[in-house]
Amino acid sequence: MSNRHTGEEDRAVGRLMLFFAIVFAVEGIGQARVGIILQPLTYYLKVNGWTPLQVTAYFAVLNFPWVIKPVFGLISDFLPLFGYRRTSYLTLASAGAAVGYAGIALLNEPGEFALFLILTSYAMATASTLCGALLAENGRSFYQSSLFVGQQWLWFNIAIMASALVGGELVEHLSASAALKGSALIAAIAPVAILVAMPLLLREPRSAINRRELRNTLQGIMSALKSGKLYLVAVFLFLYFFAPGFGTPLYYHMTDTLRFSQAYIGVLGSIAAAGWIAGGLVHRFLLQRMSSQLLLYLSVVLGTASAASFLLLTGELSAALVNFGYGFAQMIATIATLTLAAQNCPRRAEGFAFAGLMSISNLADIVSINAGALLYEHVFDGKLAPLIVVSAATTAVAIVLVPLLGLSGQDRNNRLYG
Repeated sequence: MSNRHTGEEDRAVGRLMLFFAIVFAVEGIGQARVGIILQPLTYYLKVNGWTPLQVTAYFAVLNFPWVIKPVFGLISDFLPLFGYRRTSYLTLASAGAAVGYAGIALLNEPGEFALFLILTSYAMATASTLCGALLAENGRSFYQSSLFVGQQWLWFNIAIMASALVGGELVEHLSASAALKGSALIAAIAPVAILVAMPLLLREPRSAINRRELRNTLQGIMSALKSGKLYLVAVFLFLYFFAPGFGTPLYYHMTDTLRFSQAYIGVLGSIAAAGWIAGGLVHRFLLQRMSSQLLLYLSVVLGTASAASFLLLTGELSAALVNFGYGFAQMIATIATLTLAAQNCPRRAEGFAFAGLMSISNLADIVSINAGALLYEHVFDGKLAPLIVVSAATTAVAIVLVPLLGLSGQDRNNRLYG
């Protein structure tokens, strides 16, 4: 390989790293389930008399587009739009997200802005699918899958950290309605960054709809559907993320029982995001040479311990510590599982295969948060501790699947860096 060619590849990787930083930061701001609108929307529904189960059910509707992400991937894999398989659709999705959040900023009732929220969810899920496909394609081409995954989650969580702080301050200092409108306006502006970044940083080859291209894509999709490894990874993802969630019950507990201010609850969200960032940096500089199997074992152990640590939550200091640890553990698990997913996506079906695996984890998340709220209200009588124990124990069960993934002889993760 010549020095000139190496320099060109380095510049291409640099552009992609900046592009992924921008698009996943926008995703961290714009996702209703984790972004800047999360706390203002949750608080708005709470002060209007909604129970934890009703709130989680409302968010489950918003999460549905994240379950059908393979559909978006399949369309972009098969049908180039205006000559491109990814960028044209990404332009439309980003514009749709901006329009949806702008609509929310103008309306007042959950029934009125529900359709706009659903539009933002479909738009953000589509954008996430396309960016995941770009990550898988370019990760394989440049042998940088793990690096790109780490970049994705680093900037996604930097955005979540900022969003949690800003969202908490909005709720603390504005009325519930004004805080919701303000967060929606910020979320409407963010996708403009993607529209600006794409022509400057992304180099996607043109594609045409022809019989040969369709046949190649179909072969890639059939390879994905026949891949036993993909199914095992999917089962592992579901079991790991299925653990009954306690996020919404925890929010009610911190608000009503511990009497935390809304601003401090926002700070806790940013502390959890800081844990994610710390986990990404530790992986990049200390754990990248760890085998995939050991990294998965570590992620399950850390996930179980971090969930159980919420039993120690008694005040502001303990809340900060357990939230940081939880974020750290989730980042290690995410990098371990998504790198494995990206490595096993067949060529020409990256959008479908990668989105399919992400949909499994998103489906598990929907089941998780609703099961957790149901247990909290109807089984544990509003007590948080039993729910935490069940969540931690369920996470631990995922460890039995790690040996079945057949990773003991797999090359170490440093091979991903070329």
